[in-house]
Amino acid sequence: MAFALICGALLGIGFAIEKLAQGLPEWLPLACYVVAYFFGGFYTVREAIDNLKLKRFEIDTLMLVAAAGAAALGSWPEGALLLFLFSMGHALEHYAMGRAKRAIEALAALAPDTATVRRNGQIVNVPVGELIVGDIVLVRPNERLSADGFLVAGTSSINQAPVTGESIPVDKSPVVDPAVARARPDAIDAAARVFAGTINGAGSIEIEVTRRSADSALARVVKMVSEAETRKSPTQRFTDRFERIFVPVVLAIAVALLFAWVVIDEPFRDSFYRAMAVLVAASPCALAIATPSAVLSGIARAARGGVLIKGGAPLEDLGSLNAMAFDKTGTLTEGRPRITDVVPAEGVTEEDLLAVAVAVESLSDHPLAGAIARDGRERLGTRTPSSASGLENLIGRGVRATVDSQTVWIGKAEMFGTDGVAPLSASVAASIERLREAGRTTMIVRQGDKDLGAIGLLDTPRANARAALQQLRELGITRMIMISGDHKKVAEAVAAEVGLDEAWGDLMPEDKVKAIHDLRAQTKVAMVGDGVNDAPAMANATVGIAMGAAGSDVALETADVALMADDLRHLPFAVGLSRHTRSIIRQNVFVSLGVVAVLVPATIFGLGIGAAVAVHEGSTLFVVVNALRLLAYRATTAT
Repeated sequence: MAFALICGALLGIGFAIEKLAQGLPEWLPLACYVVAYFFGGFYTVREAIDNLKLKRFEIDTLMLVAAAGAAALGSWPEGALLLFLFSMGHALEHYAMGRAKRAIEALAALAPDTATVRRNGQIVNVPVGELIVGDIVLVRPNERLSADGFLVAGTSSINQAPVTGESIPVDKSPVVDPAVARARPDAIDAAARVFAGTINGAGSIEIEVTRRSADSALARVVKMVSEAETRKSPTQRFTDRFERIFVPVVLAIAVALLFAWVVIDEPFRDSFYRAMAVLVAASPCALAIATPSAVLSGIARAARGGVLIKGGAPLEDLGSLNAMAFDKTGTLTEGRPRITDVVPAEGVTEEDLLAVAVAVESLSDHPLAGAIARDGRERLGTRTPSSASGLENLIGRGVRATVDSQTVWIGKAEMFGTDGVAPLSASVAASIERLREAGRTTMIVRQGDKDLGAIGLLDTPRANARAALQQLRELGITRMIMISGDHKKVAEAVAAEVGLDEAWGDLMPEDKVKAIHDLRAQTKVAMVGDGVNDAPAMANATVGIAMGAAGSDVALETADVALMADDLRHLPFAVGLSRHTRSIIRQNVFVSLGVVAVLVPATIFGLGIGAAVAVHEGSTLFVVVNALRLLAYRATTAT
């Protein structure tokens, strides 16, 4: 910026001396123009040399050739004006692009530099980088949290907006069993989980660290957003291919125009000047930054709103969707089911059934398993559950473990009677049908060769699901389908409550993948799930969207788009922002190509270099400012 301003000042001084001053040496204006060339062309030469080392002829090279040509013709004022406007345009462009990058870097500055830790019975302040897993961090009221972890003491409300985008502080309380939380940090209840960079409320709390500072949710978001800049969108890939062809073609046209004097009756000087003007007019400056500036701004705005979008391709694809598929449990429902029915088989007591079920499901982190373990313990009262070991997940069907030296199966009715597992008894099968007709999710428990009975669960639809889905319809998502592993009756009951017209049930993981393939053959489709059980389906969708990703490493890694908060209202915000970004990109590309299409013939027919570069740089600034509007994007769904 300083060099550009000095160039402009020298250009103005030289022009004033040449036109207004009398009695001064004639070489003085020329000296001003030459020095203006130095300051205006310094960084442009550096960039051009770097490009030439990589065997690339890009915009900077074209501008330098044009400026050198103007000097060769003795048109020093026009050459200096070209370099001034070009360098000023680039300086403002870097400043504007820097604003978008600073919006991302500001996320990294949210975590404090030091933490108050209890170690060896003493309270000490340590750098955040020296925190280790298992440290107990003391957080005073209104302080920022220094690490990811879970509450072990105290209660408070924590403002999680910097990480998850939630506008209302979230009430936090200590975990019930620190040993279980320590062993399975990804399964910690949201009411006890906390993140670095969030802001404590009025209560003093103590948290146990579960991730080092470099691995915190905040650090991972910053890293992934920064990496997202390098993942090019379809439009960006198109413009890159266009430039690789366009620049050599422009150089060839300029060379051809150098010999226009052979064909038409004009001096070589005029042909040379026209060739230089065409170089300036055809430089695709605005096109080069049309998409990257919009993508960078869009990704930065999404990150501030608690949505992680991993690159330009998912950003554009998300904005072009007209169909979405949703998992049921934990996505459209609260993911906190409760036991509503316990139906023991003949000759089995409810306590015997629950003792085995609780023992096995305590080893699993699935939401249904958590409900059975939690509610089952309450129903057992003082009775101690059995002891289970060797848990094996049968993805999409259930689990298998060992209790009292016998194999125990717990899962959906469809698991029994296949893959070597004996079919259900008639009485248990009848119980399952009754529960499913009532809209219950059902789990069968078998120990050895004996069916112990069935457990019915009910998962509550999310309170904001219907409103979020309606907002998606208003944004143009015309088809929304629930795809669930639950019985079709259960899926249909939940779909009716949240306002979905289609519900596909009884789907195994491979069936979900096939369903996504079938949908994708018809249109672009997103898969919205929890990022764990739905990972295969998400990977095969046009865009995979994970809910509640702040607390899940798997969700952050597998999704193209991660909603950091466990809140469906962020989905319309993400789709609306992506649609707005696509609109900005189209505007930028249209303006960029339109200016080139107008300026090239205009310069061929006599438009001067000064006018061409002014219009050219004006379009570049328009593109950047237009893209920066995304940083101020507002939507009611963001709050």
